[in-house]
Amino acid sequence: MQFSEVTKGVIKYLLFFFNFLFLISGLGILIAGIVVLHDVTDFNHFLDDRITAPPIILIIAGLLIFVIAFFGCYGALKESPKLLYAFAFLLAIIFIIEIAVGIAAITFRNDLEGILNTQLRQSMIRQNKDDMMAWDTVQKKLQCCGIDGPRNWFEKNETKEAVPASCCRPQYIDRDTQNCLNAAPLYMDRVYTEGCLSKVHDRVASKASILIGVGIGIAFIQFMGIALAIWLAQAIKKEAAAS
Repeated sequence: MQFSEVTKGVIKYLLFFFNFLFLISGLGILIAGIVVLHDVTDFNHFLDDRITAPPIILIIAGLLIFVIAFFGCYGALKESPKLLYAFAFLLAIIFIIEIAVGIAAITFRNDLEGILNTQLRQSMIRQNKDDMMAWDTVQKKLQCCGIDGPRNWFEKNETKEAVPASCCRPQYIDRDTQNCLNAAPLYMDRVYTEGCLSKVHDRVASKASILIGVGIGIAFIQFMGIALAIWLAQAIKKEAAAS
């Protein structure tokens, strides 16, 4: 296949344009990873490591894209096939990573409810200091109580008033004892009635959807950059061979 100077110039400028998109996508991936990681940090105690790993991988990938984009721009500017092939190779690695993150997020999202249910029930049985701190954080932030509702605490503690203060609506917390005032079933209007399992699941699942969209969506944009880099490298090599 022969490449004219015009064709080569068009490919070069297209590659510069896609490198600009790569920089933007790198920033997008970085921000998405940070936002998701920050948002699920409060629930880490109840999450499997497999669920918190994808946003960390995306953060690393976002940082790498800034470096990789340099190879594309510099390789196109210097018309260096080696740099362009290096750019395409590195971009292909990021492409595979992003596809893998997207697939992993889909898999983990499907397993999420079972993982959360197990972790929440085990922590309720243990009720050590770390468990209760995690429960208090989740119940206050998501305004929920127990796994399926406050009765989980009543049943576990074998008393009609044994719910953590974090289950209580702020206006019904005793300022002196920091306990819930009259939180027995007769006063259920004073505590959060929705369980935390569904709320944590919905919150984390929505973040998984962000990872899926960002990981897979941007990966296909990068695939076009790989094709352009290889195309331009071949054009430069053919021109050098012909001269």
